[in-house]
Amino acid sequence: MSMDVIKNSDFIISFGTCFKTNGEKEILKELKSFNGQFVFMHPIDNNELKSVYCQFIKYEVGSEEGIAAMLLNAFAKNLTPAINDFIDDLDLGYISAESSAGEEEFEEALEKYEEASSKTLIVGSDIKNHSRFENIVSLLAVIKKYSDFNLVVLDKEIENKVNESNCENIEEIDELSSYDGTVSYFISSDDYSNNINASLSFSRIAKVEDNDEVYVCFDDKKLKKIFKIDENLSGTVAITNDICEGYCFKKVKLLKVNA
Repeated sequence: MSMDVIKNSDFIISFGTCFKTNGEKEILKELKSFNGQFVFMHPIDNNELKSVYCQFIKYEVGSEEGIAAMLLNAFAKNLTPAINDFIDDLDLGYISAESSAGEEEFEEALEKYEEASSKTLIVGSDIKNHSRFENIVSLLAVIKKYSDFNLVVLDKEIENKVNESNCENIEEIDELSSYDGTVSYFISSDDYSNNINASLSFSRIAKVEDNDEVYVCFDDKKLKKIFKIDENLSGTVAITNDICEGYCFKKVKLLKVNA
């Protein structure tokens, strides 16, 4: 059903997924042949989609609640007085500044949306263990009810939560989290072997080199990985092929195994 919705769309915007996990390969394959307007939103760009998307909105790690609020502000219509009041009270300037996603970027996406006849919002699993997960779900439930989007949620548990949500109970947007320094995105993907992949700039900041054996340290965990410089990545967010508890982005420190 989800694949049929995607195939029949002429406008797609994605949120909370980079389409790099094993479970998203079928969606990625479909998107590569998509002929409509595709707006890709994520902290990490996906080079496999560069020839497909018409717009990339890069947002900061941890800012998903703010991004969901900006989606609501841009695309929802015919709202109840309570939800209108919620939108009126949003500090969009603060959200935009802290998330690094410009209000004008959403205005650009809205222009494409209004020209389309079949509109789809794809939501990934990045939000699953976000500290503000419940409110993000509430915001998505409002978007589903009060916009023209067909909502395709790639995680069944999140989908059920959205469907069960009372979308009148939205909470005020919390202060957006800050993830300064080196960060890794933890996913399960055959594309990355037993590695941590990152940009050259990441390697310089972390003071490690290509093919170094490293410990990826976060929380109270220490994972042994091979560090790989990946020309397809930029900035200070790496990708680690592993599953971790909680939110899928973690502040990490790299230590050379033989140092």
